[in-house]
Amino acid sequence: MNALIVQDTKAGAVLTVHIQPKASTTECVGLHGDAIKIRIAAPPVDGAANDELIRFLARQLSTPLASVQIQSGANGRHKRVLVKGATSQLVRDRLNLGEEKGVAKP
Repeated sequence: MNALIVQDTKAGAVLTVHIQPKASTTECVGLHGDAIKIRIAAPPVDGAANDELIRFLARQLSTPLASVQIQSGANGRHKRVLVKGATSQLVRDRLNLGEEKGVAKP
């Protein structure tokens, strides 16, 4: 996996994600180019998809909602997300990115 997809910083792990809004379920489906692809079961209206992304990542990584922040790309599909206090290894493990298939079940 490209090291730039999940990076360790002093504040925590920074993830590069590509979201697909209006999916039937919210799930991580592996890698999409240089990003983690996450399907979001919310429309891209009034921040609903961003809110669902934050809830999903907080739940998957067992971290408080306040620890997950969108750093850039809030209005697009390609985003950078900071997870305070997390490590890149934790993110890869919890989202099953080290496995061949790369699918994480909610």
